[in-house]
Amino acid sequence: MALTEKENYMRVVNGEMPEWVPRMGFKSPDHPMAVGFAGPMGFGGEQIKDADGNVIGFKDSWGVEYVSTKETSNAALPVPNQFILDDITKWRDVIKAPEIPDIDYAEKARKDYEMLDRTQTAVGSGSSGYFLNLVNYMGFTEGLCAMVEEPDEVMALFEYLHEYYTKINVLVRDHYRPDVFNLGDDVAAAGGLFVSPETYRKLIKPFAQADAKPFVDAGIPAGMHCCGKCDEIVPDWVEMGVRIWNPAQIMNNLLEHKETYKGVLALAGCFDSHGPANWPHAPEELVRQAVRDTIDTYAPGGGFVFYGSSYGDLDDPDTENKARWITEEYDTYGRNFYK
Repeated sequence: MALTEKENYMRVVNGEMPEWVPRMGFKSPDHPMAVGFAGPMGFGGEQIKDADGNVIGFKDSWGVEYVSTKETSNAALPVPNQFILDDITKWRDVIKAPEIPDIDYAEKARKDYEMLDRTQTAVGSGSSGYFLNLVNYMGFTEGLCAMVEEPDEVMALFEYLHEYYTKINVLVRDHYRPDVFNLGDDVAAAGGLFVSPETYRKLIKPFAQADAKPFVDAGIPAGMHCCGKCDEIVPDWVEMGVRIWNPAQIMNNLLEHKETYKGVLALAGCFDSHGPANWPHAPEELVRQAVRDTIDTYAPGGGFVFYGSSYGDLDDPDTENKARWITEEYDTYGRNFYK
C-alpha cells in the first residue's frame, strides 16, 4: 500500500527513511500538504483594518499590534516603535493573560479539522516563543537590556506566560492531538544568537522544555522553528525532545548536525532563501538548479524535508513564477530522488 504524504513525512520525523523527499509548508497541484497547522495559540486577538476596510494587520491577545507588507509576502511584524511595555519591572501592570473561553474544545477541534484530511496531512500545533514575546512587548533594545539587568523579572514574566500557555497546551494535546508539537522562538539572526547560550539556557530553555514535556511524554514529538545561526543551542533542542528543526538555514553547520543527530533530528529547510534564486527576476534555470542543489546536498540518507519557496509581493508575477518553478522542480526531482 502506498504511503500517504503524512506517513512519509512522519517517517522523517521519527528517524526513518522516507520513500520520497517530503515537502513542508506548501502543496503541489497533484499532492496535498504533508504538514498543516491547527489548534488555538491564544485568544482575544483582533484584525486591524484601514479606512477602506482592508485588513492590514492584527492585534494579538496581549495587545501587540502587527502590520503586514507585500514585500514580506504578507508576513506580519510588530508595528515599529509602538511597544506596550517600557519597564520590565512594571510588567504585572501591563501584561494580562486573556481569558480562555469555556467552550466545547472537542467540538471546536472537530470543526477546525473539517478542511483538513488527517489521513493525508500531519498536524503541527505551535506555542509562542518566550524571547519573541519579550521583544514584541518591549522592542529588541529594551528586551535584551531587561534580560541582562533584570533577569529575575524576566523569569517572573516568563513563568506567568508559561502558566497561561500550559492551559492552552493541555487543550491542544487532549482535543487536537497534533502529530508534532512545534516550539518556536527566533533567538538568532544570520550572524548568530541574540543572547549567549548561557542566557538562553538560564532564561528561555526551561520554559520551552516545560512546554514540550507534556507532548513528548504523550508520544508526540516536538519540532523547533528558529531562523538564523543557532548551532550552539541545537544540542539543547535535542535534549528537549525536538525531532525536526525548521527552517534550518544554510548559515548553520547543517551537514555536521545531520551526521551528528542522524535518526534523531531531521532538518526541514536548507534552501538558500536569501540567495540568488530568490533575487528579483532570477532566471528560471537558476531557480530550478537551486532546488536540485539543495536536495542533492541534504537528502542523501534521509533526515531531510524540503522547505523553500519564493518570497516577495504575492501579486508580482516574478514571485509567482519563482514559486511555480520551485514547486515543479521539487515535484519532478525531489519526489523521485530516492528512486
